[in-house]
Amino acid sequence: MEDNLHNSSELPPFTLTGLPGLETSQHWLFLLLGALYTVSIVGNALILFIIKEQQSLHQPMYYFLSLLSVNDLGVSFSTLPTVLATFCFHLREMSFDSCMAQMFFIHFFSFTESGILLAMSFDRFVAICNPLRYATVLTDAQVLRMGVSVIIRSFCMVFPLPFLLKQLLFCKANVLSHAYCLHPDLIHLPCGDITVNNIFGLFIVISTFGLDSALILFSYVLILHSVLTIASQKEQLKTLITCVSHICAVLVFYVPMVGVSMAARYGMHAPKYVHTLLSLIYLFVPPMLNPVIYSIKTKEIHRRLHKILLGTKF
Repeated sequence: MEDNLHNSSELPPFTLTGLPGLETSQHWLFLLLGALYTVSIVGNALILFIIKEQQSLHQPMYYFLSLLSVNDLGVSFSTLPTVLATFCFHLREMSFDSCMAQMFFIHFFSFTESGILLAMSFDRFVAICNPLRYATVLTDAQVLRMGVSVIIRSFCMVFPLPFLLKQLLFCKANVLSHAYCLHPDLIHLPCGDITVNNIFGLFIVISTFGLDSALILFSYVLILHSVLTIASQKEQLKTLITCVSHICAVLVFYVPMVGVSMAARYGMHAPKYVHTLLSLIYLFVPPMLNPVIYSIKTKEIHRRLHKILLGTKF
């Protein structure tokens, strides 16, 4: 650990970490991560291709799904360079500016995914609770406005983070806990007062993840109330099935996030590789599972994908 203070412009390169304590097994982990990357990139690219080519899928629900797939590709490509370098080529050094750029994109896509899931819950709310106005409420222009709003919000939330970090002086060893740069990891390296950084970090988490998850839950309370007014149990089940894919995507995104937060708060004495594995699950599992979920649960996409892969005619 260094005793000298370093301004961010003078800081030596950060050292990335794979799995602390499991260095001898990291090549096996790379094989697993490589498989996750492949499924994520190929799966989301196929979703985009199917929606683009299938005219019947040019609807608000699938426009939001396209945004989700683009975002998941962004998450994968944001972490891929340093994960590949760390686990495959054992290149662990990263400059300050490169680290700030990667941190920006990882958190930007994370906040954007939360906003997209909220927009998708609004789509399900209108489709179930007010189906007669669905076409007038969710027009192409409105979908575009919602998508742009989500992107602008995410950009405004994440943009100050690198600049706030650049104002700090670093006096600790510049070793990161992961194979990529995350703000909760970086904020432990500077010395001195980090109150502003902590307050701003808490603010953006509450105003994005906290607010979005609360609104998603509220939308499903309204959806469930509307569904229960349907007399036929068969119709109730049929209506709820249209929400299964979105509910799975929400759980896949938020459950690992809660796990990471709980481990950071209450698992201080757990081995370091536990925290690393949880962060890997948080960043790698949603982009991999989302295309799988929608390919299985969405009939139109399932049929088209089956036709592409097996040449079956429907």
